[in-house]
Amino acid sequence: MIGVTEPSYSHGASEVPLLGETIGANLRRVAATHPDREAVVDVPTGQRWTYARFDADTDALARGLIAAGIEAGDRVGIWAPNCPEWVLLQYATAKAGIVLVNINPAYRSTELGYALRQSGVRLLVSAESFKTSNYRTMTEEVRAGLDGLERVVALLREGPGADNLVV
Repeated sequence: MIGVTEPSYSHGASEVPLLGETIGANLRRVAATHPDREAVVDVPTGQRWTYARFDADTDALARGLIAAGIEAGDRVGIWAPNCPEWVLLQYATAKAGIVLVNINPAYRSTELGYALRQSGVRLLVSAESFKTSNYRTMTEEVRAGLDGLERVVALLREGPGADNLVV
């Protein structure tokens, strides 16, 4: 593989490229090769994404982030347990050149405030709650001190087939 001219992530340990393509290009290639295969399954709701649908939905989400004024290099935070929306956002931000900041679902208010302040998150995508934590309340507790945080998007998950985003 030495001498390959495809783009690669910088790694410094070898002349062999690690991946050779961006995350978005990789998903597009897999979706073109296996469009009808399942890519993501939400077990609690039964909702399923084929590679073709997942690729299209991540493109739409990336366009939505850009339309909302989020630019390449900006930071978007995700504060939620594992869910399909988390994976969709991960791929959408990568496609748009946006930095995804992963926030530990176990954080308390002070830790959340610190993480958001230090990372410069402009948009936070958050679950409503997790275990005993009310994320909405905790976000409101710290939001006043976060001048850079422009918007919070709540993930609402209600019943079978739910895939709601509320701004």
